[in-house]
Amino acid sequence: MNFRILEKSDRKLTFVLEGTDAAFANALRRTMTNEIPVLAIEYVDMEENTSGLFDEVIAHRLGLIPLVFDPKSYKLKDDCKCNGKGCSNCEAILTLEKTGPCTVRSGDIASQDAGVAVLETEIPIVELLEGVRLKFSATAQLGFGRDHAKWKASIAGYRHTPVVKVSPDKADEKIVDACPTHVFEKKDGKVKVVNEQQCILCMRCVELSDGVRVEAHENSFAFDVESISGLNAQQVLLMALATVKDMAQEFAEEAKKAIK
Repeated sequence: MNFRILEKSDRKLTFVLEGTDAAFANALRRTMTNEIPVLAIEYVDMEENTSGLFDEVIAHRLGLIPLVFDPKSYKLKDDCKCNGKGCSNCEAILTLEKTGPCTVRSGDIASQDAGVAVLETEIPIVELLEGVRLKFSATAQLGFGRDHAKWKASIAGYRHTPVVKVSPDKADEKIVDACPTHVFEKKDGKVKVVNEQQCILCMRCVELSDGVRVEAHENSFAFDVESISGLNAQQVLLMALATVKDMAQEFAEEAKKAIK
């Protein structure tokens, strides 16, 4: 199995995984999306709210605000020594107190843990008119995307990597403009492949010219991962791989017990 990074930034990661099959690729995709513990607001104690929005609406908005956190600092409540009662090892407390006129934004939320903060500070929560107040205390905890969208770690997708070949003497130059992802380019009077990885297998070029052959590599997959949580894209991938490994190990141990 080979791994190759094509593009990398804090929030996005594009890589190619070779020497595997669609079953493993899909397992990795699902894990990166739904099986990584993410910190998000779960409970809101609304002390004062005279705004135009119901408490429930504001609480829902708060839950969807991504929080930056250290994965090593928090545990799932079921795995915590407090037995789910709630403590500093499994919960983070965030507070807010504002009086209008103003627009309350995510950056107004204060955390009692210096290691926890909102990812984006300009997310609007509610507009407060003159004299209107909003005050609450919120509790954030780890959860999984399979249970609620606010705990989704990323948006991840994959596709078979393309294999694009052209016969310079036969390829019609019309495919250069027809290709939606600009895979081809005309150089020295001939059509050449210059951006193979961007091919989306639409087959438009094959329809227009007999000098083009496009195939999908069965055992090679191009992944696009975009973090929508407080984790960066690299953390999402590494934590997903660790989770897949743990789940496989757990299955192997249970299988051994059953066989015995």
